[in-house]
Amino acid sequence: MSQTEVIEARPTLPEACPDVPMSDAPMPEVSALPETSTPELSLPEAIDAHRVDVALEWLDNHPPHVIADQLARMDAVQAGLAFRLLDKDLALAVFEELEPVDQQQILQGLRDHTFRELVEEMAPDDRARMLREAPAKVAKKVLAGLSPRERRMTAALLGYPEGSVGLYMTPEVVALPRNLTVAAALQTVRTKGANAETVYTLPVVDAGRRLTGIVELRELVLSRPDTMVAELVVTEPAFVRATDSAEKAARLMRETNDLNLPVVDSEDRLVGLLTIDDAVEVIEAADSEDVAKQAGSAPWAGHYMAAGVIQLARYRALWLLLLLFAATLTVSVTDFFEGTLQQAANLALFIPLLIGAGGNAGAQAATACVRALAVGEVRGSDLLKVIWRECRVGLVLGAMLATAGVIIGALFVDPGTALVVGITLVLICGWAATIGGTMPLLAKRFRIDPAVVSAPMVTTLVDATGLIIYFTTAKLVLGI
Repeated sequence: MSQTEVIEARPTLPEACPDVPMSDAPMPEVSALPETSTPELSLPEAIDAHRVDVALEWLDNHPPHVIADQLARMDAVQAGLAFRLLDKDLALAVFEELEPVDQQQILQGLRDHTFRELVEEMAPDDRARMLREAPAKVAKKVLAGLSPRERRMTAALLGYPEGSVGLYMTPEVVALPRNLTVAAALQTVRTKGANAETVYTLPVVDAGRRLTGIVELRELVLSRPDTMVAELVVTEPAFVRATDSAEKAARLMRETNDLNLPVVDSEDRLVGLLTIDDAVEVIEAADSEDVAKQAGSAPWAGHYMAAGVIQLARYRALWLLLLLFAATLTVSVTDFFEGTLQQAANLALFIPLLIGAGGNAGAQAATACVRALAVGEVRGSDLLKVIWRECRVGLVLGAMLATAGVIIGALFVDPGTALVVGITLVLICGWAATIGGTMPLLAKRFRIDPAVVSAPMVTTLVDATGLIIYFTTAKLVLGI
């Protein structure tokens, strides 16, 4: 009997169950059993399992920035294998999303032909930043494989100082003379725009290529064809010099809401544009560095998830050792006031509470001041204003904490010691906030990165000086 005959020979429900009454309602459709599916593999799992089809499907279904983030999380072998599966256009988009340290890792695994094609198609500013951090051998190989035009642009960018806007600008710019009509200007954009990174902001220059203004592409498109460019030019645009700080230039763009910022040399000749995507990258890198330093750690390059345990420990160890030696001051203060502690042993109960409150108050003030300095809300000339402001903030905070501190102290010790705790909280918080707000400004004045002397250093200093305040207050109030 065939399979079809077997299916047709199966009894219907009434025949199989004759006692069940018939109903006029239609029989419900029997749904098919759900197909069992294997769980979706991640990109690293697909690479490890040699499932090229799954890896290709994953790469096709994700945008370049997500692929770049995933590659940065993978080890060098996995990332190299996955990158080779990308087509040329997607590979370039993904590569430019990677950090320089991850780009070097990818390049080392490519064949010479693919290597040359990839770096040739990169934007000159992205290529220059990668070469800044690459070993000399890799940099030499990259430059040797470039076309003469790309090599000249890259070498010019590499000549600018570390951290300068010249390293981040794009030299591929469409510049317009003032004496063009709108129709001629648009034709120039069509002719030269394919080789430029952006055409939304068009610098206007004189015969010597000196910047005289800018005009937005939107203005050209919306204007009559016979209108002169000179009538549309913004004659006093914001601009920076190529040797200026890239971070300052990026924050200037945020203040002016510009998509692109003209960059000129020492003689006001146009040399490039800082684009908004590079400005965001600069600010992100600067903020990441500040956060690392505020936490007492050296900033590292590359993705956190790809960094090894030993690498992370190495970045943090030096700062912890410095803070450990600085903390010996606290031990010395405690040893100096050992006699006071022997006469009033209850004082030792509140040492963690007091130095914790003081350290936190100082760290809050330092963090706020470092951030205000970074965004330009506070300048070095505001030192006295910041001291007066943070001192008052600290005293107010101390008074609020002292109310709770006296109540807590009265539950465990005598009223005299509780009063000492309350007075000390007011003094420590006022002192800690003053120190926390002052140190970043003083560091800035002495050309030291304010983030370096922020939270951990302030906390360590406040711990030692807070104990001096505590024991001195105890001696005066309790007469010991």
